[in-house]
Amino acid sequence: MKIAYLDTIAGISGDMTLGAFVSAGMQLEDLKREIAKLNLTGIELEASRVERSGISAIKIDVTITEKQKQHRHLSDIFRIIDESKLNNRVKENSKKIFSEVARAEANVHNIAVDKVHFHEVGALDSIIDVVGTAICLDKFGIESVYSSPVKLGSGGYTNADHGKLPIPVPATVEILRGYPIILTDIGYELTTPTGAAIIKALSSGVLSIEKIKIEYVGYGAGSINIPQTPNLLRIMIGELVSTFEEDESVIIETNIDDMNPEIYPFVIERLINRGALDAFLIPIIMKKGRPGILLSAIVNRNKLDEILTIFFQETTSLGVRISPIDRRKIERSCREVKSRLGNVNMKLVFYNGKERLVPEFEECKRLSSEMNIPLRDVYSILESEFG
Repeated sequence: MKIAYLDTIAGISGDMTLGAFVSAGMQLEDLKREIAKLNLTGIELEASRVERSGISAIKIDVTITEKQKQHRHLSDIFRIIDESKLNNRVKENSKKIFSEVARAEANVHNIAVDKVHFHEVGALDSIIDVVGTAICLDKFGIESVYSSPVKLGSGGYTNADHGKLPIPVPATVEILRGYPIILTDIGYELTTPTGAAIIKALSSGVLSIEKIKIEYVGYGAGSINIPQTPNLLRIMIGELVSTFEEDESVIIETNIDDMNPEIYPFVIERLINRGALDAFLIPIIMKKGRPGILLSAIVNRNKLDEILTIFFQETTSLGVRISPIDRRKIERSCREVKSRLGNVNMKLVFYNGKERLVPEFEECKRLSSEMNIPLRDVYSILESEFG
């Protein structure tokens, strides 16, 4: 699987991400050609080679050459993206990133997401940075994104439209809730909201770099020289080296002894539908000999807040435990095959160079209902035909 690893040497911003991709081999003219599909005028994209602590890197600058609209709301940005001729993968990834920024700003300012506005020049810079990043992911054929723990500055202040803000700025902290960070004592804004949103929206989690067979390396430069560290984002693009598919997730657990048991199936269904990789119940004996239930959900970090909301809204739990876990999976995909019962979708499993077709419950249930035959007979027929 082809991946991109974002090494946040000095944090991450949108322009640093674009610079790293260009440094890694993305052709600037190809990038400009794709960005032009947004049909925005009065924007120039420039790349220059600079040094940070003796390391050669690419610095990206977006220049606004025409007076722009005062501000844009999220719906305005979505409309620009949707009306462009960019492909669907680029559009969806771009909107995921902007949604993370808008949700964070809404929480920080206690307003509705549709009331969040992106100020003129900053909005255009962000559109180019975000959409450009999505374009680069698509052009490199990257299937998954990972990162180091995200480095944040602290102890300083930065000026914004709302006034002086502490570093890290509130929106960045809000976006990175649930994602591993390193809080440094560097008084600069190492990670911007746009950079944080790129990681939160696209990353599958943190990863050890020794697991990557590196094909391309690029360095994107920040705007200034920082005495304490090279002001760089490093990107490594290559293959994930593993016998198995793997990801880094978290498990959320809570003990419950005071909830109507009829509610549990509904909670499990909601957890799965909102993106939990698995959810399950275990009977336990709690303090004072009380019978209870251990409710657990396995989830990717970028879904953590959504799943926590369900725990607290739909159960009587007042607190949860969150632990990081590594998962290993056999490679699998879905394939439609012709069988004696007609066309059926089956799980195609790959292991040790061999393929194996496995019946899916929902498909077997459908065939059983449509053909009025016992479910166990459907399994038997498919297993004998493809086992």
